[in-house]
Amino acid sequence: MGTRLTALLLAGALTLALSACAPAGEVLPPETTPAPTQTARPEPARAFTLPRSEGTLHPILSQDAANVALAGLVWEGLFALDGSFEPQPVLCQGYTVSEDGLTWTFTLRSGVTFSDGSLLTADEAAASLRLAMGESSRFSGRMGGVRSVTSQDGAVVVTLNRPNGALPALLDLPIVKGESEEPLGTGPYVVEGWGEDSRLTARSDWWQNKPLPVQTIPLYTVPEPDDLIYAFDAGDISLVSTDLTGTNALGFGGDYETWDYPTSTMLYVGFNCNAGACRDPAVRQALSRGLDRNSVASALYARHAVASALPVHPAAACYDETAAAALDYAPQALADGLTAAGWSKGEDGLWARGRERLSLTFVVSTDNTFRLTAAEYLAGELTRAGIGVELQKLSWTDYQKALAQGDFDLYLGAVTLSADFDPTPLLSGALNYGKYWNADTNALTDAYRAAAGPARETAAAALWARLAQEAPFAVLCFQNQSVLTQWGMVSGLTPTQQNPFYGFAHWSVGSGG
Repeated sequence: MGTRLTALLLAGALTLALSACAPAGEVLPPETTPAPTQTARPEPARAFTLPRSEGTLHPILSQDAANVALAGLVWEGLFALDGSFEPQPVLCQGYTVSEDGLTWTFTLRSGVTFSDGSLLTADEAAASLRLAMGESSRFSGRMGGVRSVTSQDGAVVVTLNRPNGALPALLDLPIVKGESEEPLGTGPYVVEGWGEDSRLTARSDWWQNKPLPVQTIPLYTVPEPDDLIYAFDAGDISLVSTDLTGTNALGFGGDYETWDYPTSTMLYVGFNCNAGACRDPAVRQALSRGLDRNSVASALYARHAVASALPVHPAAACYDETAAAALDYAPQALADGLTAAGWSKGEDGLWARGRERLSLTFVVSTDNTFRLTAAEYLAGELTRAGIGVELQKLSWTDYQKALAQGDFDLYLGAVTLSADFDPTPLLSGALNYGKYWNADTNALTDAYRAAAGPARETAAAALWARLAQEAPFAVLCFQNQSVLTQWGMVSGLTPTQQNPFYGFAHWSVGSGG
């Protein structure tokens, strides 16, 4: 449900690597919310109006957040992810998988048309997936495991480099026709007009044949980010999708409703598994029990995050409550774990092993205040537990250098996992800054990635148990994103990570065309 929010929110998010829709490190720091600013409630827009930028609306090539948000109203994919990150078939009628798990054949739903009335074909669907594989695509990272995409006998054939039993979760990609900046789509609306007359118009021939809450949606062009703030605060636009805890988040004032939705962006503490005290898995395991995830998610992130001890969102099917409970915050478990690892607490309340003090270097970037506040809080908790912690607050450039050179014992970071919740980038890929390596863990990761259906949950449980023992990193929470709406303008929202307009046919719009 929406909640009333009357405050000026400033936030931030840092990107470490890869693409926006691929595994990518990101800074998700906390920031204290200023005292609420009392402002008059703006008059609602005369119609349900959405923002767009002056850039391309191409749903695969656009990098603009406002334009990307519109994609779910115009274009559809083979699948769509629901609020539990489960792929629901849309343009895909069914599929088969080869025995080795490398070749997937997707049959398209019959009778689907683009907005010009032409039938959807396998050639167009395959071409869209190939475009998504390109370097200029915002989906290139998640498509990294795809070897080829072809059309064959009216079906789309996807060949992988290695098995992935959750491939459909990665194929909620827009299927387009044409090479213009506004290619044709199969969705419920079509883009019409130019400039100030730009709008979305409901299709009378949409193949799903569902009634829509509004027939015409004016598009308000916002040349600059500050223009988006002003337009929303003035009531010229009805809805914006934003990250209230991100580096690039905008500051909105006034009175509006907030609709949070889950994402696969994970905040975590990484360990140096190659040098220092954290080389010992027992020390890493003990430290992970000393991290108060609930306080980070609820207090520091103002409930715009969900606590998790596993590298999978609690809403997803592969989340294991039992495995997560075994990793809950427990100061006594921290003490017991350090004792078992050969450390002892002296009369001064500090942990030591012989003459060696347990002293850790914890690095964090100053570019994101939410992340910085979280690191300060966690460093304080560990210090109060008797562990020496030097918190180094670094510029983004120096932070990246420290990670690359291994100049840390702990670091606070984030990663936007793909919707199949594959932790490979952190364990053996580009984000393995701690130089962790274990053949058994890698084998369990491969088995998890290849498994499908109930077997995937079994494989996940085995992997989570292994990660609990090895603790190459400690998960803190998964960040939410937010849809902000003018007060009382809309209801029934069910936004998802890839589509803030998911289930739009079931929305209720207070005014509009």
